[in-house]
Amino acid sequence: MMEERRPLTNLQRELLELFALNVSERDLLEIKRLLARYFAERVTADMDRFVDEQHLTAEDLKHWAYEHERAATDRP
Repeated sequence: MMEERRPLTNLQRELLELFALNVSERDLLEIKRLLARYFAERVTADMDRFVDEQHLTAEDLKHWAYEHERAATDRP
């Protein structure tokens, strides 16, 4: 079976360049924090946009946080 080869993404190429650097543990931790903050901000912005588009309220979001949507199973 032949494995499909895909070209590296722009993010993968950029990270590979970073991997070539020998950074301190302190710098590495800061880089991790920066990446985490960046992606958290993106998710927050996407959620804010979704809430606005759907005209959701804080009460709607609170309800969703505690809602359990489990599929019914055949088990007793």
